[in-house]
Amino acid sequence: MSEISVNHLTFGYDGAAQNVFENVSFHMDTKWKSGLIGRNGRGKTTLLKLLMRELEYSGTIVSKVDFQYFPYEISDENELTIEILREQCGKEDWEIMRELNLLMCDSELLYRPFVTLSMGERTKCLLCAMFLRDNSFLLLDEPTNHLDSFSRKTVIAYLKKKNGFILVSHNRFLLNEVCDHIISINRNGIDVIAGNYDIWKDSFDKREQFEKNKSEKIKRDIERIDSAAKRNADWSSKIEKSKFGDGHIDKGYVGHKSAKMMSRAKSLEKRISNQKAEKEKLLSNTENSFSLKLTPEAYRTNMLGYVKNLGLSFYDDSVFLDISFDICRGDRIALCGKNGSGKSSLIKILLGELSQTAGEFKINNDVKISYVSQSDFDISGTLSDYARANHIEFDLFLAILNKLDFNSALYSYPIETYSKGQIRKVQIAKSLCERAHLYIWDEPLNYIDIISRGQLEDVILAYQPTMIFVEHDETFCQNIATERIEL
Repeated sequence: MSEISVNHLTFGYDGAAQNVFENVSFHMDTKWKSGLIGRNGRGKTTLLKLLMRELEYSGTIVSKVDFQYFPYEISDENELTIEILREQCGKEDWEIMRELNLLMCDSELLYRPFVTLSMGERTKCLLCAMFLRDNSFLLLDEPTNHLDSFSRKTVIAYLKKKNGFILVSHNRFLLNEVCDHIISINRNGIDVIAGNYDIWKDSFDKREQFEKNKSEKIKRDIERIDSAAKRNADWSSKIEKSKFGDGHIDKGYVGHKSAKMMSRAKSLEKRISNQKAEKEKLLSNTENSFSLKLTPEAYRTNMLGYVKNLGLSFYDDSVFLDISFDICRGDRIALCGKNGSGKSSLIKILLGELSQTAGEFKINNDVKISYVSQSDFDISGTLSDYARANHIEFDLFLAILNKLDFNSALYSYPIETYSKGQIRKVQIAKSLCERAHLYIWDEPLNYIDIISRGQLEDVILAYQPTMIFVEHDETFCQNIATERIEL
């Protein structure tokens, strides 16, 4: 057991308007299972890179362990999986097989080329190799992204048996099941709280309510301080003018008196300025979780469409068979299943982008659809270009992004330079701008921070849109879905 100590850490990217971290200090134990959370763009991955000494910084990071980052690159994916794992962990084959067994993996995949493995199988193999390394402290950067529900539960069960890692994740179920500490990157610092996500969330909600109650008083204090500053400035001006009065005066005496009063005025001005800065700092460290709005259009009838005995096959391989459900007003239908079960393919069939091989479906011709794709390959240009191309109101679009804590400094940058989480927020904001009868979202929460996920749940529950969606966040599905379709 040893400690990781971060002291007075300051770091900023070249050309950035402000630092990512400013004089940040925190401490943690190497046996902790720590969840690292924070809004998109706050510096979660940057912090991991700093721990890995990949970026230059000021301050100190003291640790006796060897930091290892996940995911990591494989130089030749055509090699057999067993050869790659031997190279990565330096262990015997029996040790590798024993570890993989904990992840519910068949040993036969060890003798397949790594390139043939599914995303879930790759994740499990690479995690296995990392945890077999000696004296390693693991930095796990969203390890369950794109994994199906079954694979996620397997990885969760595995991580619960391990110690010594930092886990970056936006999945609340994962953070609750696995973590015993939460490291939260806030606007102006980093907090460390003992407990899982729910314990952190309870503390966060209480603090936010306290800050909300206090914010109006702080704003009044700032107004009072501004008023005092103005009075002080007027007083200083009068003092200076008093040196140049009419008639016969002792200018030496008046000058001496004026200098003393000016010194007092400047001292008071400095105290007022410091008070205002302190008050503004209190405001700037609060997290904004504004309510979003959605304007779904009411459809003319209760039934928008249906799916009946739908099937899809590629060559002789069946993807899914006999899928049936109705699409009615107010339904929020979650499409569930393992990776490769055809969830995204079913969505493409409903959108007319793919043809089924069995059964039938119908979505009425006058149904307006708002779609959030799993892919972001077709997004480019500035935000104004994107809004114009999608015929959405630009001011409303920016207002929604702002409520999702999107950095306004990025408004003029090309979207293709954004992070995955920022691009996802752009896609979701576009859909929230659209007046539609049916909202179809394909894995909308990938890379989206926890606070924004809560905002999206709240807006959906408040406005009750008709939805069909694919999402691996179990908490979101439990809170939102009115019906589940298993593929």
